[in-house]
Amino acid sequence: MTKKITMTEILDDLRVADEITRRFERHYWLSSEDFYDLYQQGLLDDGEHTEEFSEWSAFYQIKMDREAALRELSQARVRRLKAKQEMDLIEIDPREPAVPLPTGA
Repeated sequence: MTKKITMTEILDDLRVADEITRRFERHYWLSSEDFYDLYQQGLLDDGEHTEEFSEWSAFYQIKMDREAALRELSQARVRRLKAKQEMDLIEIDPREPAVPLPTGA
């Protein structure tokens, strides 16, 4: 059975991941994107900051995964709305959709 994630869960995860990555960005004066690039290349010290860097990396990955899920869900919803479009205007239904979680999430 494929596990699904709702829009609310995506947005909640994004809020938490964003708060935590922003905390690291303020502490180290470095964007998460630039940090992650350096981290992936193995260019950062693996001494006293190993635990913090691992946490920062994990929350940045969560943020990227959830942003991708949000884009996927939103784009699929727009395609469905356009397919059902009867006139020039699109009606948005507030019921919450869900998408399958990526493997390993």
